[in-house]
Amino acid sequence: MGDKKQNSSAFEKFASKVSKAAGSTPAFIGAFIIVLAWGISGPIFDYSETWQLVINTGTTIITFLMVFLIQKAQNKDSLAIQLKLNELVASNESSSNSLVDIESMTEEEMIIIQKYYHRLSELAKKEQSIRTSHSIAEAHELHERKHKNLKPKSKKTTTNTTKNIPKNTTKK
Repeated sequence: MGDKKQNSSAFEKFASKVSKAAGSTPAFIGAFIIVLAWGISGPIFDYSETWQLVINTGTTIITFLMVFLIQKAQNKDSLAIQLKLNELVASNESSSNSLVDIESMTEEEMIIIQKYYHRLSELAKKEQSIRTSHSIAEAHELHERKHKNLKPKSKKTTTNTTKNIPKNTTKK
């Protein structure tokens, strides 16, 4: 088990270093010089099929390998960001803890949460102060309150609920 962890760690380090190096200015300049040299050498090799095959094969192999290396490094970076965000969400008492595991939700569930955030932005636009804060739970409670108030009440229901209210209860 220790060897597997060490090998994985070595591959992660390698992938991270290679992806950082590949995204650097010297790497781009190096690749540009290789392509330029290949293009200039075209007349020397009479633009043969072998000459074309060299650049095609080289770029295909490099691209194929880089996809996996960059994806590995990006997965690790993405996980680190998710963990940092989870820590921030979990440590803030006024934030919604339902967001801590959001990456395991379906796209449909995420769209529902996106709608709640849209409601939050609507609430925030109504405020006169930019320092006022709203939560998903508050938007949901507001929606539920409005939804309950819009339901038509029959006379029977109103009468029954009035009779069942204890005398010591006061309305707010």
